[in-house]
Amino acid sequence: MKKLEFIKRSHGSHWVGDGFPVRGVFSYNDIAEQMSPFLLLDYAGPANFTPTTARRGVGPHPHRGFETVTIVYDGQVEHRDSTGGGGVIGPGDVQWMTAAGGIVHEEYHGADFAKTGGPFEMIQLWVNLPARHKMDRPGYQGITADRMPTVALALADGAGSVRVIAGRYGDAQGPAHTFSTMNLWDLKVQPDRTVTLELPEGHTAALLVLRGSIALPGEQIAREAELAVMERAGTQLSFSTQADGATLLLLSGEPLNEPIVGYGPFVMNSETEIRQAFLDFQSGRMGRIAASAAT
Repeated sequence: MKKLEFIKRSHGSHWVGDGFPVRGVFSYNDIAEQMSPFLLLDYAGPANFTPTTARRGVGPHPHRGFETVTIVYDGQVEHRDSTGGGGVIGPGDVQWMTAAGGIVHEEYHGADFAKTGGPFEMIQLWVNLPARHKMDRPGYQGITADRMPTVALALADGAGSVRVIAGRYGDAQGPAHTFSTMNLWDLKVQPDRTVTLELPEGHTAALLVLRGSIALPGEQIAREAELAVMERAGTQLSFSTQADGATLLLLSGEPLNEPIVGYGPFVMNSETEIRQAFLDFQSGRMGRIAASAAT
């Protein structure tokens, strides 16, 4: 049975552009080694936005060396990038962007959501790429909710459900293509249940609490916007829900065990590679986003 290593609490809140009020749960500057292959997680919302005709979000900016995974729970996010990739996603959808050798992208609220306003909640996760893939061609996966299998937890008795974004739960395979072995699951668990998940030996494993609370080995409690990071030894992750049940995101993956050197939007394996990333962006070698009629 995996033991709890620690509970990571948000290190503060800030705005990303004018569209994403986020709590930074972890980054490659604090627990990079414990969370490999995951680099960063920002939790935006829950928040409510008033209707507007303005574009809310983040304008063009670069990335290199990793992937961004945007999971929308409420609201709508529009993505465009320098490869011509992009789209609009709503509740239950996922954008999986592979920056790899270099990409410029922008992220805004979807136009329809901006006009109506309303509740907004999303997560952005950064996933590191193995060194051999850091300079691959960039890419984009727009994964709609209907492509992600949702199955009952293996406990039966209506204990809850697992939505598989990446990796495998039982016979259910997530649609996301990944460059290293990982699981990314949305979990909804009913009140007063004990859940045991089977995960690979030696893999990173952590649970982000989105709603409710969970009790972990050692009688410790993880609450909303807190990340329970488990030790890698063992293959079973066990927790219990409280009277309010819980909505969770499970992150599990094979550690890369490679150097991490990051600066702002670039995460590579050496300072030399970081300097080259800045030079390539400044010279336009990461491309530009085509002009749009969006207003």
